Amino acid sequence: MTQIVGIDVGGTFTDLVFVDTNAGSVEIAKVPSTIANQAFGVMKALESAGASLTKLHSIIHGTTVTTNALLERKISRVGLITTKGFRDVLELGRRTRPKPYGMTGIFECIIPRELRFEVVERIDSDGKIVESLNEEDVKIAVRKLKDAGAEAIVIHFLHSYKNDLHEIKTEKIVREIWSNDFITRGSDLVAEFREYERGTTAAINAAIQPVLSRYIDLLQEKLKEGGYTKDLLVMQGNGGTVSSSIVVEDAVKTVMSGPASGVMAASYTSMHSGYKNVVTYDMGGTSCDVGLIVDGIPQVTPELEIEYAMPIHVPMVDVHTIGAGGGSLASVNDADLLQVGPESAGAEPGPICYGRGGEKPTITDANLVLGRLDQKTLLSVDNPVSIEILRDLLFKEVGSKLGLENAEETAAAILKIANTNMAGALRLVSLSRGHDPRDFALFSFGGAGPLHAIALAKELGIPKVLIPMRPGITNAVGCVVADVRHDYVNSINTPLAQTDMDQVNKIFSSQIALGKKIIESEDVEIEDLLIIHDVDMQFQGQTHILNFPVRQNKLTRESLQVAFEKSYLDRFGVELPEIRAVLVNLHTAIIGRRKEVPLTALISKKYKRKKIEDCQIGTRQVWFETGWEKTPIYKREFFRPNFKFKGPAIVEQLDTTIVVEPGNNVEVDSTGNLIISI
Repeated sequence: MTQIVGIDVGGTFTDLVFVDTNAGSVEIAKVPSTIANQAFGVMKALESAGASLTKLHSIIHGTTVTTNALLERKISRVGLITTKGFRDVLELGRRTRPKPYGMTGIFECIIPRELRFEVVERIDSDGKIVESLNEEDVKIAVRKLKDAGAEAIVIHFLHSYKNDLHEIKTEKIVREIWSNDFITRGSDLVAEFREYERGTTAAINAAIQPVLSRYIDLLQEKLKEGGYTKDLLVMQGNGGTVSSSIVVEDAVKTVMSGPASGVMAASYTSMHSGYKNVVTYDMGGTSCDVGLIVDGIPQVTPELEIEYAMPIHVPMVDVHTIGAGGGSLASVNDADLLQVGPESAGAEPGPICYGRGGEKPTITDANLVLGRLDQKTLLSVDNPVSIEILRDLLFKEVGSKLGLENAEETAAAILKIANTNMAGALRLVSLSRGHDPRDFALFSFGGAGPLHAIALAKELGIPKVLIPMRPGITNAVGCVVADVRHDYVNSINTPLAQTDMDQVNKIFSSQIALGKKIIESEDVEIEDLLIIHDVDMQFQGQTHILNFPVRQNKLTRESLQVAFEKSYLDRFGVELPEIRAVLVNLHTAIIGRRKEVPLTALISKKYKRKKIEDCQIGTRQVWFETGWEKTPIYKREFFRPNFKFKGPAIVEQLDTTIVVEPGNNVEVDSTGNLIISI
């Protein structure tokens, strides 16, 4: 395994890292994303990096195709076959409202009511058959869905997680009539209780299957035309990869794969730098994603709500996203308050300074006005806009409406609001979950992340900031270092005192066997196999569940009780010994460890200098909270490991700009990462 490519498609840029492990060389590419079809941007990035498709051993790809399709509702027409009397479960949901206050709000179910059909069948909560499946009802429903133009179909019966016999029978009938393979069986995808969440996850999977299939087919066709003969690996939301040959079956697992790849890169890199507890902060052109790594393990959640009434119940890296990217628009709202995001200038027209016709101020424009960015080094600038024009537009659109004095004051206010929004997101994944930010390092990446990292660390009391060698392409690096991973979940939903531990161990064993079988079938080179078990538990009568890791070989009722009580105490700070515990779900992750990629390969070997002073390429006036300061500008590609210097400083590199505030100490570690002490 010598030549590996990782490609991540974002809302603004498509990032690529091309690693040749034998030669110890790295090439990177950053090209504008092709929104109409991401495959063209991928091919352009490969061409830009000079990668020969005939020589590549593997391509690992993180895509936003499915996420964007969901958020923009550019999904396929889906039909549902469900238990008689329950066609509206997906629409009724949990009786929440699109807007918490007021009497207005819009919600459109992912499957229209006219495409939801009922059939006679019933299984009770213990898995016993109450009423047999009416097979003729199934055939009628399938024919009606075909006539209605449905592209995909969902089979979702009540209590199928306990007994999936009727769903299996129905799937067999459907496959004899249905014209394609876009058939999702709810209990096969999520063998978990809660019919609403299970059904919605299945519906989302069916809705994006045709979309993902068309994209993967086109990309594979383009790669094959270029001479690529190996399998394409696709990033999943759980932080692992899966073969493109089976990725469409569980398309829903690719949702949020882009943010997940960034967290995986952060985990891999920070562990090599000696930091096990890390808050990840990824700020790109469109959004800001934050996550948490504890003891070197990215936190995974089985519950994600991508937007209102769209819960996804498959394990995913726990990432919180807000609309704050370099392209986030700054405006004065109806309450005469400064608002930054969530609307974005996107790739087209982009910020004003990109010269593509943008006229609304963005975070990137504010950074440029304050001297934090150099207009000459901005990527993808078509027609440079003068600083004077930019200052005038910034003040006209925002500053004058707020009564501010000049463009600099306006830009500073925009950054302050943006940083406040992002600090709130960081608190959500740390403080609100019982973690003290002072015990963590801040791992900052993304094209815009290092511009704001130190300000956020100061706000939360985080003592160290770690900036990787290639911040702007970290998600692509995450694709390169990600392992193959498959997750499984089965519901028990039984009071712990009545739980059959033999059944628990049997389920865990079957999950392991299934995961091993699939990894073997993928024909992906792995060096080791890692198995992780965790469980969901709750106190009887509670709605929400608590997830924590367990070891199968030491699992007893007593050990589960002790582990649950400890996790509950750590999370909520209270003990409830008088309430009975319930074992809800069993989770298993099967991880195939791929060969390590040396991070030192990311360090530039062309331009090393002997002293830190030799890395300085100039100075310019830069605005900090203390005012304007004459600030040295360094070129990061010149840095050697163990170099040290003190802020203020601006560090420039191809894929990002790093702002070091006055008084902060910076050290370059052995793998080229910057460690900044606040």
